[in-house]
Amino acid sequence: MKGLKKLEVNSEIIEKDLDLHWELLAEPLQTVMRFHGYNNPYELLKDLTRGKKFTKEAYLEFVHQLNLPIEVKQQFLELTPKSYLGNAKEMALNIKQFIK
Repeated sequence: MKGLKKLEVNSEIIEKDLDLHWELLAEPLQTVMRFHGYNNPYELLKDLTRGKKFTKEAYLEFVHQLNLPIEVKQQFLELTPKSYLGNAKEMALNIKQFIK
């Protein structure tokens, strides 16, 4: 615990790292695709992202091709790895229960 208290967050590095990893958005994409009737969204995204560089441009191109309601598609076009937090905030707030 003493060592953890000495750690400092480098927000600039974290933001740069997030901007390099658009595959982080595969989770919300596959959930919404499944909800809207897509078959095997996991496999579609796995083929697109696994072992390959998944860039912002590739992400936007993929979202544009999806047959989703316009308001849903617009939300995904505006989403970035930085703005997508999933349940990370809740997990971080609840982490104290695991540290004794």
